[in-house]
Amino acid sequence: MSKIRTAVVGVGYLGKFHADKYASLTDAELVAVCDASADTASEIATKLGVEAFTDHSQLFGKVDAVSIVVPTQLHYEVAKQFLENGIHVLLEKPITATVEQAEELVKIATDNKLVFQIGHLERFNPAILALDEVMATPLFIESQRIAPFNPRGADVSVILDLMIHDIDIILDLVNSPVKNIQAKGVAVLSKDIDIANARLEFENGCVANVTASRAGMKSERKMRLFQHDAYISVDFGNKKLGVHKKGDGEMFPGVAEIDSHEQVFDAGDALLSEIESFIMAIKNGTNPVVSGEAGKRALETAMEITRLLSLQS
Repeated sequence: MSKIRTAVVGVGYLGKFHADKYASLTDAELVAVCDASADTASEIATKLGVEAFTDHSQLFGKVDAVSIVVPTQLHYEVAKQFLENGIHVLLEKPITATVEQAEELVKIATDNKLVFQIGHLERFNPAILALDEVMATPLFIESQRIAPFNPRGADVSVILDLMIHDIDIILDLVNSPVKNIQAKGVAVLSKDIDIANARLEFENGCVANVTASRAGMKSERKMRLFQHDAYISVDFGNKKLGVHKKGDGEMFPGVAEIDSHEQVFDAGDALLSEIESFIMAIKNGTNPVVSGEAGKRALETAMEITRLLSLQS
């Protein structure tokens, strides 16, 4: 297969990094960037030696795959047009503004046999990738995602801005339907929810306690997972995975000793890994790591948490 022709729609703060990654790949060719701002599109295009557009429809017929990095409210409209024109799509999270929109995009992609990947970047964190070797069946999960306020993500609540990362990971790890949700949240700095906590109960008995805040003074992204024989800790920011298992000896009479070890991973480049995975799914005709269906599932849970919080106001 010849190189896959790619473009990025929306080359603001995050989109420009997408463009950089595509430009570095050997299996793909970045042919254009598109942005509503002609100046922004021209600046990035000149830097990377590609064409610049302000109307994404001008890319139809010129590219095989795109990253869409536009505001959430535009996800559905823009992604739908590319999928209907037979173009593979990597769409930033959250997948869409509504579950109904997500369902339609998933169907269009399926009907047209296209790769439709959602940009849940934490799935490509090396500490999460290493979980496959130690995680069996989680029984209890606790996650905390705390960050200082960033106006760049303020077009949505903290649930869709930050918490959805952990929702996506937890739903993938537990792989069981959610049977009950309890939630609390408050607005602190913006008009929307800035701090939220949700308790997810799954049909297989697992319980997840998920907290997200964008009113912190520092960043913290951690998850703790408990299974019948181990406690596993994930530090997303520092790329650490700690595994604490029952040993053969006894710490106290009748209480097993604990064998602990910690892995620290290279910083890596999660965005590059995400985009490489997208390109390989296209070349090999395989399902992406984070499919449109997975993005829809995470959105459904996030929207239910949002609904429950709206009843409290």
